[in-house]
Amino acid sequence: MSISHYIKEIGRGTKGARSLSRDQACDLMGQVLDGKVSDLELGGFCIAMRFKGESAEELAGFLDATQQRLPAWPQAHEAQPVVVIPSYNGSRKLANLTPLLAGLLAQKGLPVLVHGSHTEDRRLGTDQVWRQLGWSTLERPAPLGSGDKVWMQTRHLLAPLDRLLQIRRQMGLRNPAHSIVKLLDPIHGPGTAQSGLVLASYTHPAYAQPMLQTLALRAASALLVRGTEGEAVAAPHREPVSTGVIAGEICFERSSLHSRQLTSGAQSSAPEQDLDAEQTARLTMDILNGQQPVPAPIAQQLEQIQALHRAMQATDAGAAACRAALQAYNRSPD
Repeated sequence: MSISHYIKEIGRGTKGARSLSRDQACDLMGQVLDGKVSDLELGGFCIAMRFKGESAEELAGFLDATQQRLPAWPQAHEAQPVVVIPSYNGSRKLANLTPLLAGLLAQKGLPVLVHGSHTEDRRLGTDQVWRQLGWSTLERPAPLGSGDKVWMQTRHLLAPLDRLLQIRRQMGLRNPAHSIVKLLDPIHGPGTAQSGLVLASYTHPAYAQPMLQTLALRAASALLVRGTEGEAVAAPHREPVSTGVIAGEICFERSSLHSRQLTSGAQSSAPEQDLDAEQTARLTMDILNGQQPVPAPIAQQLEQIQALHRAMQATDAGAAACRAALQAYNRSPD
């Protein structure tokens, strides 16, 4: 088989390139993940998509192919939605507080799965901090119950996807795999109706709308934020733009806010910078143990996640009340 006819469509330059349909994108990514394309075709695909950018239909199709190849995720005895945190960027300057967010969610009784792969050596990855904390890691899917928090390398989820991510080290450019993992929900595997609550993030504002459109096409649930150095956790000094989505439907849209503008009374210290894994783990535990306050933007993010999590579990009788509660998080820019 070959993907040359797809490359011909997407590789015609910024004005001539045409987007693929969802089914075509699914077929293309399926061939890539199954190792059915040559190295030359794979390089051409990566470069063509980097110039063109993924449409929502293409990203949905790429996700379809990826999800079809994920291992089935077993449910816990008392099943509740798992909070899924993709972590693929790490931190360059500010402290990597993705493990802190996972720990805070677990303290609230939510099951948390953090998945990721280290593709940039100059950043502090979540896995490095996770190891310093001594928290649980998985090499295969396992039931996640209330308060569980685990880390899983992408290669244990789907090795071909990790190999596609690692092409960045050779080419110096991101490719569609880096968009796929930002929205990937390993809990919603083949043959199951269960789904997770994905904490999705973007760096450049232009990515927000295609990601929201993709969530709608896939009827997914997520909190989409403009991340901190690409991570899905709020920065200590600024509450990010955020959008809550349940089953593909937008429930609230919230503008950004600097911590000095917050009126809740919570104070935020200056953001920590240039911390190594050991120092970041120590900071994380100090906050989790109450020795330091939770930064106000992260506390607000925690509230939003809990509200979305409750709405996902609501029965018909309580669904309207939960949706109404989510509306309270709407905030328009000044």
